Amino acid sequence: MIITSRENSLLKRARAVRDGQVDDLIYVEGLRLCEEALQSGLSIEAVIFSDEIARKPKAAHLIEALGGICDRLAAVSEKLLESISYTKTPQGIVLLAGRPAHDEANFKSRQAVVPLLVVLHHIGNPVNVGAILRTAEAAGASGAITTQDTSDPFSAKSLRGAMGSAFRLPVWTGPTYEEMISWCAKHNVETVCADIDGSRLYTDFDWTGPRALIMGPESTGLTVEQVAAATSVVRIPMLGKVESLNVGVAASILLYEAARQRGERKIAGKERD
Repeated sequence: MIITSRENSLLKRARAVRDGQVDDLIYVEGLRLCEEALQSGLSIEAVIFSDEIARKPKAAHLIEALGGICDRLAAVSEKLLESISYTKTPQGIVLLAGRPAHDEANFKSRQAVVPLLVVLHHIGNPVNVGAILRTAEAAGASGAITTQDTSDPFSAKSLRGAMGSAFRLPVWTGPTYEEMISWCAKHNVETVCADIDGSRLYTDFDWTGPRALIMGPESTGLTVEQVAAATSVVRIPMLGKVESLNVGVAASILLYEAARQRGERKIAGKERD
């Protein structure tokens, strides 16, 4: 199918999915991320690609593979692709795909015997959400929980930051903070907050058991009540006048310490983009 009008119904639907107006679909843009979606077995509703990228061998191969599982393929001009892209420079190809399972039951069924979870609470920046999911997978975490009012981990910006990790990592979205704490207690998972006033250094904490690392909003951090509700509190030492770290950076430090102690991941020599 060739689309020549900006007002085409498929392009209108793509904009609606891009803007988060269609609950059961996600917007996937870019060759690398579309490859990840295909490899992850997501249900593909539609493929929209530019004439220009279709002439490139790698993209042509991907489009052919997508055509084997989706019968709604549309070629458009670069100008029309620009009208649905969420980036200033269109990435050449867009997928409308089914939203990965994100309910509690699916999340629970995919957990490790000794889980290492990361909890994102009230984190509003989708770039940070995606970056934390990517780090979580790289550090061997077994899942992520995003509480109410946290940025959608399947939004276009979050997906780009996660670079495929959101397709593979078990994610549970939508519980309240209290529901998350209760769930962890019920399943014998120790909840761990990072707080500047924590009495224990993160390197002195035992990360080898079932653990859930809770990361709060970068601007305000977790409240006193939320910190008190957790099982343990750790801190990252900081010198000079620095009072806090970017939440993604802090999560990386803590998750990689957990990985080091648990001995589940061998990072040395493995290339990451």
